[in-house]
Amino acid sequence: MNSIESFFTSLESLLNQASSVAVVLLLRAAWISCTLPLLAAFIPSPQFNAFRRFLLLLAGRGKIMDSSSAKFSVPQRYFCHFYIVGFIWTTFLLVATWIYAYKTGPVVSESSLYSVIASHFTGVSQEFSFRNSHSSMGEYKYGIWNSVFLLLLMEAQVLRRLIESIYVFKYSPSARMHIAGYLTGLFFYMAAPLSLCCTYSVEVFKLVANLLAEFIVKGKDRMQVTEPSFREYVYPLLQLKWYVWIGAAFFFWGWIHQYHCHAILGSIRENGNKVSEYAIPEGDWFEYVSSPHYLAESVIYGGLVIASGFSDITTWLVFVFTVANLSLAAGETHRWYVRKFDKYPRNRRAIIPFIY
Repeated sequence: MNSIESFFTSLESLLNQASSVAVVLLLRAAWISCTLPLLAAFIPSPQFNAFRRFLLLLAGRGKIMDSSSAKFSVPQRYFCHFYIVGFIWTTFLLVATWIYAYKTGPVVSESSLYSVIASHFTGVSQEFSFRNSHSSMGEYKYGIWNSVFLLLLMEAQVLRRLIESIYVFKYSPSARMHIAGYLTGLFFYMAAPLSLCCTYSVEVFKLVANLLAEFIVKGKDRMQVTEPSFREYVYPLLQLKWYVWIGAAFFFWGWIHQYHCHAILGSIRENGNKVSEYAIPEGDWFEYVSSPHYLAESVIYGGLVIASGFSDITTWLVFVFTVANLSLAAGETHRWYVRKFDKYPRNRRAIIPFIY
């Protein structure tokens, strides 16, 4: 009987592991399939001109929106939908992953790594039965708490963008964006947060399902609920390695500059005589590039790559997609500014100071 139970336990662990790998591979395939067309648009060959124009048509919004695609567009104020969806989804992933991380135990320091006893973790020990060394257990737990930290940063980003979309940006009633760009935005703010914890997502979702089933069967009053201290939820985050904090510093460097640049753009629209008027933005990183808010966003996601330890391929793919997508839009925005204003500063580049 014990051998049968052991067999099914091992089978369940293998299925969980296979499911986790499948989620990671699907996300990576999605990011690669979205990024390759963007990179192809930068190939300086006449053969790609038509393809480049087609991508710019799909990415059109606001002042760079092609009037010929207006019937395939939605109001640009729908930008707030991205951040509503992103905030709700990121909050769910953050809370669920944080609970899962708490149940696995704190981050183990290298000096005490080999003293960890895997069977200590009630309710989730079967999920780790395939890990046959304390070293891999320590790395696994560290990865979970690192994902919690990355999701905290992502939460700070989507919450600020949601507030800005409501209180900072004043979109013209006639401003539109292509439906393809709208769907891409929804995809991004669903896939990007999941990419930060995808390695553990299957176990996290399983834990949430088990807790929900227990709540339905037993009810709130009969569930076993422990009262963890604030220290147990926060202290493991303070044990993360040095590169996490460097990544966080880069993240908030870009975060603060993006806020300032968005405030500048919002004030231009707010101070204009007409809601459809445009002016040359000045100040902050606008002195160097035409789309500093895009540059700042690239810095933000670069900070996530650093905080992940440079080793997570999925986080790298999120970063590469972000840079490619925003660079394409920034190039078109820069060309629009140059055409629109005769006295536009010639020393400004599109998104990368002094380069592009």
